[in-house]
Amino acid sequence: MRYRSMQECVADLEKNGHLVRITEEVDPELEMAAIHLRTFEAEGPALYFENVKGSKYGAVSNLFGTVERSKFIFRDTWESTQEVIGLRNDPMQALKHPFRYVGTGLAARKALPIKKSGLPAGFEEIRISDLPMVKSWPKDGGAFVTLPQVYSEDPDKPGVMNANLGMYRMQLSGNEYEQDREVGLHYQIHRGIGVHQAKAAKRGQPLKVSCFIGGPPAHTLSAVMPLPEGLSELIFAGLLAGRHFRYSYADGYCVSHDADFVITGEIYPDETKPEGPFGDHLGYYSLVHEFPVMRVHKVYARKGALFPFTVVGRPPQEDTAFGALIHELTGGAVKQEIPGVKEVHAVDAAGVHPLLLAVGSERYTPYRAVKRPAELLTIANRILGTGQLSLAKYLWITAEDDGPVDAHDIAGLFTHILERIDLRRDLHFQTNTTIDTLDYSGTGLNSGSKVIFAAVGKPARTLSADVPAGLTQLPDGFGAPAMALPGIALLEGPAFTNYARAAEEIGELSAALARQGSLDGCPLIVLCDDSSFMSAAFDNFLWAAFTRSNPSHDIHGVNASVEYKHWGCDNIIIDARTKPHQAPALVPDPEVAEHIGRLFAPGGSLEKVGRPVR
Repeated sequence: MRYRSMQECVADLEKNGHLVRITEEVDPELEMAAIHLRTFEAEGPALYFENVKGSKYGAVSNLFGTVERSKFIFRDTWESTQEVIGLRNDPMQALKHPFRYVGTGLAARKALPIKKSGLPAGFEEIRISDLPMVKSWPKDGGAFVTLPQVYSEDPDKPGVMNANLGMYRMQLSGNEYEQDREVGLHYQIHRGIGVHQAKAAKRGQPLKVSCFIGGPPAHTLSAVMPLPEGLSELIFAGLLAGRHFRYSYADGYCVSHDADFVITGEIYPDETKPEGPFGDHLGYYSLVHEFPVMRVHKVYARKGALFPFTVVGRPPQEDTAFGALIHELTGGAVKQEIPGVKEVHAVDAAGVHPLLLAVGSERYTPYRAVKRPAELLTIANRILGTGQLSLAKYLWITAEDDGPVDAHDIAGLFTHILERIDLRRDLHFQTNTTIDTLDYSGTGLNSGSKVIFAAVGKPARTLSADVPAGLTQLPDGFGAPAMALPGIALLEGPAFTNYARAAEEIGELSAALARQGSLDGCPLIVLCDDSSFMSAAFDNFLWAAFTRSNPSHDIHGVNASVEYKHWGCDNIIIDARTKPHQAPALVPDPEVAEHIGRLFAPGGSLEKVGRPVR
C-alpha cells in the first residue's frame, strides 16, 4: 500500500484490524499518553483519538507499536527500499543507471522530490495552541511534538537535495516560551540541523526551519534513519512511501504538501531558552537546559489533519520498533563502515546508548599460545568513533573463536566474555569524553567516560550460578546478595551520598571480599539500591546497571592496581546506586492511570485491548 496521507494509512489499518478508534473525549494532559502506554504494553493496536479535549484535530499513536504492524504499513515498498540502501557505496547509482539496477532504479526515480507551486489546496493557517497539546509525563515542562520531521537547508548549498530532515523534539508550551510565537528545539550542535545553524550564525543570519508533522508514515521514519552518504532523507521518504516527496516554498520556507501540519520559523544566532524537563527514552527525565528557540512564522494544517504522537520512556516503547526497523533496513551497513565488525547491538533495554555489544574479528594473534584482544581493540575504537555509536558508555566486544557468537543474545554474550576476560588486561577506559546528552550518570551535560570489555580465546573460568560464600560475610550496610546471571552478582549497599564517601565504602567492601579468598567465578559485582528489583528480570538489571553508572567514577575493583597506567583488578565492582545528581526516573500519575480505566472497561472503546501481556 502506497499511502498518500496519514488518513489513508489510518483507513487501511482500521480496515485490516490494526487500529481502534477512541470516541470518548480524552485529555491531552497525561491521559492520551497513559492510554498509549497501556495499549503498547498490552501489544495492542494503533490508536485514533477522535475527540481530543481542547483541539478540533484528531490524533493517532502506536502506529509503529509492533514490528509486524510497521512492516505491514510498508509492505509494498520494503524490499525495493532495502535494495537501494544496499547500494551503500553509491546509492545514487540506482537513480543514475536505472537499467543496470532495474527494480532499484525505478524505485529511486519515483523517489526524487517534486517541487510544486503555491500552498496545497485545503491548507489553512492555524496557531500552535490549536494543535493537540500532548503532555506525556507529570513533570514534563509542557506539551511536546514527539514525532516531528524538522527540515533545514544548508545555507551554503540551499535546496532540498542538501537539506536535513531530523527528528528533534519540539516543546510547544511551558517554561519561558511565548505561547503561539515561540517553540523549543532540542538538538546537539553536531547533528545536521546544528551544522546548518552554525553556518547561518557565521553569516550572521537566522536559520529558516520547517517542522512537518504527520503525512505518510514513511516521512516519519525517514527523519530517524541513519542513511548512507549521498542518500537524502527526502529521497528515502519517497522510496519508502513509493511516491515523490512533494513540496513548495511559502515566504521562503519549505512546506511539505503531504504533511498534516507544518510549523515554520527561524532560529536566531545565540538565542536560547530553557527547554524541558522531558520524559525520555532512558527511563528518566531529561532536565532543563538551554536549547535553541524557534520564533514561529506561520503554522498550517491540512483539511482533516491528524496529529501523530508517541510516548518515550523506559524501554521497550514504540521507538524500540523504530530501532528494529532501522536495523533490518540497513542490514549489514556497519560491516561496510567498520572493517572487521560482524555485528553491533545497541541494547534497547539499557536505553540504547549506554550499552553496546559487538562481535568482531581477531586475526592479529593467531599463533600466540594465549590469544588476547588486539584487532578487537582497533575495532572497538572505530565503533566508539562512529556516528551515534560514539555516545556509548559500555562496549562489550568479542570475536568468534570456538563457535558462533550472537550480539543479540545479550545474556549469552555476557557469559561468553566473562568466562574469558582477563580483568588485569582487558579493561580499557576513556575518561573525560562525550556521552549522550540525555544520560545524567556522568560529570555534566554530554560529559562522562567509556569502558571497553574485550575478551577472546578459550574460557578461563567457570562462572558461579549461585551467590558465592564470600558475598555473605560483608561489612555493615551491605547485604541482600542475589544473582543477575552466572558470574554477575548483585549486592545492596548504603544510600549513595557522594563520591568521596562511596570510595571509602567500596574500599571497605573490596578489602572484606579480598580477605574471603578467590571469587574468580564471580568476576562482576554490581552494587545497587534494590537487588530484588534487579534480579527479578534481566531487563531490570540491564536498565539500572548501565544507566546509573559512569565507568570512570563508578567502576571499582577487588585488589585493584595500576601498572604502566593500565588499571586492573581481580573482580569488578560497578556502583549502580542512584546518585543525587542523576535525573529522576519516570513514574506515571496513579490518578490518571485509574481514570483512563474507563476506556478499557466493558463498553469502552478499548475494552478488547485488556490488560498488559508483559
